[in-house]
Amino acid sequence: MNPPILVTGGTGTLGRLITPLLREAGHPVWVLSRRGGQSAPGIEQVTADLATGDGVDAAVRGAGIVLHLAGGQKGDNQIARTLTRAVQRAGDVRHLVFISVIGADRVPLAWLRTKLTAEETISGSGVPWTILRAAQFHELVLTMAQKMAALPVVPVPGMRLQPVDGREVAARLAALTLGAPAGLVPDLAGPKVYPMGDLIHGYLRATGKRRLMLPVRLPGRAGRAYRDGANLTLDGATGTRTWEAFLAERLGHPARPR
Repeated sequence: MNPPILVTGGTGTLGRLITPLLREAGHPVWVLSRRGGQSAPGIEQVTADLATGDGVDAAVRGAGIVLHLAGGQKGDNQIARTLTRAVQRAGDVRHLVFISVIGADRVPLAWLRTKLTAEETISGSGVPWTILRAAQFHELVLTMAQKMAALPVVPVPGMRLQPVDGREVAARLAALTLGAPAGLVPDLAGPKVYPMGDLIHGYLRATGKRRLMLPVRLPGRAGRAYRDGANLTLDGATGTRTWEAFLAERLGHPARPR
């Protein structure tokens, strides 16, 4: 029988995409969340709190593989430490998999430092591991564009993004989870690099909106890192679905590239 796979963050954007793939591969899937949920054939909801540690030991016990997707704007290093310690105590986990962010080791932002610390915690755990760094999902960029377009004048940071389709990340991560531990694997990003202004223009065209746009220079070392493309990858793997294709599907209107 295939070993159970525990998925943290299984109710999030990526978790909802990857859980069916793991189940289709014949593995029982345990979805960890703070509030639990409704189980389905082959998918069991388990309740635990990675922030406090409550229930985490019990949730991990018996899992053969742990896929760690849970994260937020702060505290990722702490929840990775809580999870890793539970994995070490359980002694059953043969593969620990983590999704991180491109630039975690190059962009000096506090949030990205927590991602890097989480990576170091997992790689130093003594448990066989795999880490995939991915670019921003199209869904996240859409949320950013929607919030910025709600303003009468849209601030446009001087940075570039290489957004990737969440389904392509899910497929890659599922394959890595089901495979042998591989350490730090090549980054995964989208097929095109876009200045932020082009991403916002694409959203505005797709929604028929007009806004004044104001270029904004990002300050400090982080701003310099973004201008230098430290959040991009030129030698990793790339997906195939563009920002324009995503907008056309999600919003129902084509967004022609500039």
